[in-house]
Amino acid sequence: MFTMGQFYEAIPESLVKWILAQKVFWVATAPLSPEGHVNVSPKGGPYFGILDTKTFWYLDLSGSGNETISHLYEENNGRITVMFNAFEGPPRIVRLFGHGTVLENGTDSFNTFVKKHEVRLLPGARSIILVHVHQVGSSCGFSVPYFEFKDWRTTLNEFFARKADRFDKGDSKESIEKYWALKNSESVDGLPGLDIARKTAKEDGIVPLTKMVGAGVTHGGQRTRKQLSFGVLHLALVAVIASFATVFLQPVFGELLKSLERTFQH
Repeated sequence: MFTMGQFYEAIPESLVKWILAQKVFWVATAPLSPEGHVNVSPKGGPYFGILDTKTFWYLDLSGSGNETISHLYEENNGRITVMFNAFEGPPRIVRLFGHGTVLENGTDSFNTFVKKHEVRLLPGARSIILVHVHQVGSSCGFSVPYFEFKDWRTTLNEFFARKADRFDKGDSKESIEKYWALKNSESVDGLPGLDIARKTAKEDGIVPLTKMVGAGVTHGGQRTRKQLSFGVLHLALVAVIASFATVFLQPVFGELLKSLERTFQH
């Protein structure tokens, strides 16, 4: 029996069918730095599954953000929570707490998983995310409103299908690796993103986008490239002023000190 407001060490058998029937879920991750930004991403489409009572997976599609992958790659991090809501039928919220593993598209681990589990790949699929579940939490969801499912959005899949078609016809600018290099090399906090994105950026001289703006923005405890540039210029200016003061003001202060000495002597 599934009970609300309970925790489990694995995904209860009674929940598996319900989870697999959901049309949307949310993925939450965060960097270790207290100055970093917590990320929540909605995921839609029937591109996920349950391998066993301790392992959940989903197909990670390309997009302008790269937060989940960066947080899972961060050393000593890897924390991830997946949340499901009931929008029809009895109210229910379920969270899967765990640590994630990234299987990047093009790697042996990705190809092996796809073949073994017969995953239907989509244009722009950049990775598979495995969630190693250590706790499952349930809550009532009494305040979650009803929503009626209308249809899947196809915009993202169509966008990357057109991009892949243009690349296949000879337009090298439409390379998905170049897209990843520009938008998926770093998180908003400047943490490393996709390995293939960083490799392509380095090889092709692509500068990753700086995704947050404003003087007060810190990237995971690190300032933005613009702020760092300002910091270097500021230090250089201070050094120049200090040198100027040493060369030109030293005689003035020297005469002032001599004058004070003569005054005290009298």
